[in-house]
Amino acid sequence: MFVKISNLKMPIDAPLPEVLEAAEGLLHIQRSELRSMKLLRRSVDARHGSVQFVYTILAETTAEILCDGKKLISITPTAMEEPECGKKALAHRPVIVGFGPCGMFCALWLARRGYRPLVLERGADVDARTAAVNAFWKTGTLNETTNVQFGEGGAGTFSDGKLTTRIGDASLEAILQEFVRHGAPEDILYNAMPHIGTDVLKSAVKNIREEILSLGGEIQFQAAVSDIVLKNGEITSVRLAGSGEIPCGPLVAAIGHSARDTYEMLFSHGIAMVQKPFSVGFRAEHLREDIDRAMYGKFAGHPLLGAAPYKLSYREGDRGCYSFCMCPGGSVVNASSEQGRLVTNGMSERARDRKNSNSAICVSVTGADFGTDHPLSGIAFQRKLEEAAFVAGGKNFCAPVQLLGDYLSGRCSARFKHVRPSFLPGTRFFDLNLLLPKQINDFMKAGMLRFERKIRGFTSPGAVLTGIETRTSSPVRILRNENLESVSVRGLFPAGEGAGYAGGIMSAAADGVRIAHQIMKTYQPF
Repeated sequence: MFVKISNLKMPIDAPLPEVLEAAEGLLHIQRSELRSMKLLRRSVDARHGSVQFVYTILAETTAEILCDGKKLISITPTAMEEPECGKKALAHRPVIVGFGPCGMFCALWLARRGYRPLVLERGADVDARTAAVNAFWKTGTLNETTNVQFGEGGAGTFSDGKLTTRIGDASLEAILQEFVRHGAPEDILYNAMPHIGTDVLKSAVKNIREEILSLGGEIQFQAAVSDIVLKNGEITSVRLAGSGEIPCGPLVAAIGHSARDTYEMLFSHGIAMVQKPFSVGFRAEHLREDIDRAMYGKFAGHPLLGAAPYKLSYREGDRGCYSFCMCPGGSVVNASSEQGRLVTNGMSERARDRKNSNSAICVSVTGADFGTDHPLSGIAFQRKLEEAAFVAGGKNFCAPVQLLGDYLSGRCSARFKHVRPSFLPGTRFFDLNLLLPKQINDFMKAGMLRFERKIRGFTSPGAVLTGIETRTSSPVRILRNENLESVSVRGLFPAGEGAGYAGGIMSAAADGVRIAHQIMKTYQPF
């Protein structure tokens, strides 16, 4: 019998054996009747002026236990099943466009079953990419094909390596296990808000790449797909920018949310797509120690707690304001991918030990804000905001900034107070109220004032806002059928965050596995 023990609260200093002993005591059985115990989840409860860890434990026992459906729940553990391979022969191997989490895990799953996928990634490998990104942050000279958005590992590689997700999918545990196998820390298997850290994630990404190659897969970097070739309603090949044509079997479009030229190319071929809501806003930056104190009180700084994350939301009517991609002990980074357009993001390394903590504070936007129902109108809306931010920052990839208190009051800032921005290559004071439409500014301010009720000091006058955040998720959804193929073209599998079916590393990876399974069900290994 398997029993899940939930909501077990323990002091943060309690060692794991003590936690397991407490869980065992709730079962009221003999030690000889206990086969195994496994830590499933650990979260932090910082309510009511105290800080505790809250555990979920899985126990296997030979005894029959009377479960209450709340603290003790009888379950049947299930593992993800791999499908039987189909009978249809592949004329050419599968091609995957993009080597972010979706493309990476799709390629890994296919490679392990003998499909020898070919991955085409427009950016560079992670080492060359890191060098290019660091040079951009230092000099302001942008490489449009290799940057925070494009290259091995996708946009998440230069973020926090956050592995939280709201989806329920049988592949999630397997994906976490793969990250651990390839170098990620084991605590991602049970922490409620798991993160790898961008520094460790880079190594894991390289290790996954090496396994794909060892299994007969191929990865071409700096290979941007410029066009697709169709025959009788089916994809037959792809064209690379300046380097010929490659025949393909099924084509997995794991393009990421910033491949705007690819959206435009697919749209020109009549690939069905619709606009998708997303969110825009600013990065809010506070001192890490202030956020830690507000969240953990006297327990702030405890080594087992680390830097404090937060998650905030406010909704009224059809619009929401929320924190996004919160990076404790991290930096606000320049995530631009187009000349003349400025974008921000957040990043933390594994240690989360930088002086500031930051998060995007975003407001949801829809076609009503874009002014048209054209499928690509969200991209035009993003570009307009990014161009305005580029000009406001001085036209040199420095970012416009404003003290949070001044933003709420509608006046331009003159000097920093206790918080210094982390953004590179630099910043310039500007009234951020001028970057967003009034209705979005008004809603964001209402949200921030409510966030102050949850985190004392959130609206501190010295906190810094940096603009602008626009790449929260894809502005487009490429429509697909029940077989996960495009409704317009046979053999095209829109996948992951860029296609509008994911929102983060884990959900994108899960969609990649889902696509791989669908290909396996149809085709023989190559």
